[in-house]
Parts: sequence; structure tokens; C-alpha cells
Amino acid sequence: MGRKEELKESILGKIAKDVYQKPDAEILETFQNNYQKRDYVINIKIPEFTCICPVTGQPDFATIHIKYIADKKCIESKSLKLYIQSYRNFGIFYEDSINRILDDCIEICNPRWMRVIGKFNPRGGISISPTAEYKKEGYKLPEYVKSNNK
Repeated sequence: MGRKEELKESILGKIAKDVYQKPDAEILETFQNNYQKRDYVINIKIPEFTCICPVTGQPDFATIHIKYIADKKCIESKSLKLYIQSYRNFGIFYEDSINRILDDCIEICNPRWMRVIGKFNPRGGISISPTAEYKKEGYKLPEYVKSNNK
């Protein structure tokens, strides 16, 4: 199946009518990585992430950075946007949200390597920036990725 046919069945070509109330990996969609023989880094910046503190009910704001090296599948960006928006009214701690995003993205696209960083806005004078990382067993991370991750 070609990419155009693949996308006809996806959320990409449709108007988003659903507002998801909680995060779920099933919201995410993928497409075929046409460059599987090559390692290349996909950088995604999400500057408008919001969730709710499960203790205080106050909103939390962050910029989420997702970096990954795809294997057979890449994450489709519109579905990622809808997935991220599903956190808007969802009660979750910073650390849990970053690990959950990583787990859900791994589940859907099975990358060679992925890192998720959450740069949360300060609350009470404290900034928190959790980072979670995954590397497929046996995969050797390219040197250029290692040197850019310091």
C-alpha cells in the first residue's frame, strides 16, 4: 500500500471531531519509514503541552521535546497533536506524563531510539524537567546522536 492510500484511512485527511478526554496510545498513528536503511533523527517540539496537577487541580504547562530514530514506522504528526491534547484535562504528575508519552510512542512505532524531555514551567519557584529514554536492545546509537545529547 502506498503512502497516499495509507493516509486515506488515517486521521490526517479528516477533520478532527473527537476531543479525547484521556491519553491513549490508540490515538497515535504511524506511516511507513521509507529510509529504514539510514539512521536519521526526527526532532519534534511541542510548545503548548498542558495537563492538570492531580493533587492541586492546577494546570501545568510545558514544552515537550521528542527525538527519535525511526525503524519501520514514523509517528504521524496530526495524531500526535490529538494525543498530546488529550492530556489537557488529565490529572498526571510531570514525571508520569513524560514516561507515559515515551511508552505510548514506543508501543505505536517501535523506534530504534527515542528520548522525551518535558521542560515544565516553574511552579512555586521550582522548575522540573524530566527526561525518559529508550534504546532498542542491541542497537548501537550513532556517535553524532551521543555527542548532541550531552
